[in-house]
Amino acid sequence: MQIRDAEDADLDGLQALEARSFASDRIARRSLRRLIDGPSASLRVAVKRGELQGYHLVLFRKGSLVARLYSIAVDDRHRGAGVGASLLADALSVARDRGCDVLRLEVREDNAAAISLYERRGFTPIGRYADYYADGTDALRYEKTLATVRKRRSK
Repeated sequence: MQIRDAEDADLDGLQALEARSFASDRIARRSLRRLIDGPSASLRVAVKRGELQGYHLVLFRKGSLVARLYSIAVDDRHRGAGVGASLLADALSVARDRGCDVLRLEVREDNAAAISLYERRGFTPIGRYADYYADGTDALRYEKTLATVRKRRSK
């Protein structure tokens, strides 16, 4: 399996994966297209033998040392094969490479598999958003420290 930056040629596969993975709160094709080349995002895909197996989307805010794992999805046919863990490791690496100290995310409180993955990889809970998703499900907030937090200079 290879994890690489998403390309325009991946749009059909990304859109199909969104539709299969999420009942609501999907990323629109137009947004996916903008995110591929967007300076404030990293959209990366896991591909094996030409087949899109999953993706992750990390967002960055100018001047912030906190990155956000906005979305991660693995095709049902490839679950349990380590694709999600590989994508998460890549997301952590991308955030580190961009100079971020922390990676944060939200996850549906009923997504036990994702919660287990995040906790096994050292993410800690930091809060909850009530009624966060379109269907009214709450989101749990997690974060992981990526580097030694820089000391702020006082004047």
